[in-house]
Amino acid sequence: MTLVLFGLFFLFLLLGVPVALTIGASTVVALHGADIPLMLVAQRMFAGVDSFALIAVPFFILAGDLMAQGKVSEKLVSLADAILGFLKGGLSVVSVLAGMFFAAISGSGAATTAAVGSSLVPELKRKGYDPASAAALIAASGTIGVVIPPSVPMIIYAVIAGQSVSQLFLSGFLPGLAMGLGLMIIAIHQAYRRNYPKGTPFSLRTIWTTFKSAIWGLMTPAIILGGIFSGAFTPSEAAVVAVNYALFVSLFIYRDLKLRDVYRIMVRSVITTAVIMFVIATSAVLSWTLANWQVPGMIADAVLSISSNPYVILLLITLLILLTGVFIETASALIILTPVFLPLVTQLGIDLVHFGLIIVVGLAIGMITPPVAINLYVASSVTRLPLEPISRAILPYLFGLIGVLFLVVYLPLILGFSG
Repeated sequence: MTLVLFGLFFLFLLLGVPVALTIGASTVVALHGADIPLMLVAQRMFAGVDSFALIAVPFFILAGDLMAQGKVSEKLVSLADAILGFLKGGLSVVSVLAGMFFAAISGSGAATTAAVGSSLVPELKRKGYDPASAAALIAASGTIGVVIPPSVPMIIYAVIAGQSVSQLFLSGFLPGLAMGLGLMIIAIHQAYRRNYPKGTPFSLRTIWTTFKSAIWGLMTPAIILGGIFSGAFTPSEAAVVAVNYALFVSLFIYRDLKLRDVYRIMVRSVITTAVIMFVIATSAVLSWTLANWQVPGMIADAVLSISSNPYVILLLITLLILLTGVFIETASALIILTPVFLPLVTQLGIDLVHFGLIIVVGLAIGMITPPVAINLYVASSVTRLPLEPISRAILPYLFGLIGVLFLVVYLPLILGFSG
């Protein structure tokens, strides 16, 4: 029945069936064939989403959407331009820094791409930047949105792996900064090769002015993360605080949203949340089925029979994560792969927080690898460019992010892990 389950899973994926339905349908057929009562499906689906930590998911999504629709993203872009715009091709470097700023607010790759892209793309085109390359860089910067905390995928991983959300958030800063630095280096190299112009001249006065204007947006991660790490509130409570703060800033400080806009944003956030929670619910049934049939243990034994060298096994795991991210959306892939790999990485003695960073960064890269590349689709929509030229232009940034991923995999001591 395990072969039936995986056979149906890949068949449904090839037929274009939504991932949640693919997981649910293939698991139900396999359980029915094994004469297991189907009442268990409903029970496991409910148990899969019955977690206090998951309350943070819809609220962080809503907070990110509220910030993305208002002037917060514009203020952050202006601040980034004041800080790094003086460099050769400064506007492309600004897009990366702005993406890092917004990543600390949204927790979403698509939201980061949309917010930064809508603010910067017109100016990039006006100053003679290659449109496809600019769109690709903004899409690549969007991957940082799920690595720098707050991060929705990190919350999901923490629930599945039984790890601390706070510890994952704290550990996400260095990989996120490394991703941003890698993209900046590539952007500067391309700026010199293509002779892009310099941006805003460096001025402490301009930095101070834009900083004061952007301070309300910058306070968001300070409030969220400061509250979590100080113990003032839990990550789930922090998500609710983030929504209230985003509403306060958008409605009463910048006054760029009306109540009717809030309703529209809330509806969109509810739809996004419903999709994610449905995937989590059906994946809980799949995880229980695989565990009951001891599939993760068999996979661990099979991999260990190839090699007992942890570096080789980590390489195989990383390549599989990257391959999965090409075909399956980030949250779905995370929910599917985590229960499969946990027994293996536990046997290897790998720190589970470290592994959480590996899988989150690896699947974040999947956001820019077609055919399932949500950031590329968002960038294409914002720039109104066809997907093909953006997909070609993404290659140098893709290789740069993969290089950062292998640093995360093989240099755990630098990242503060002993596993």
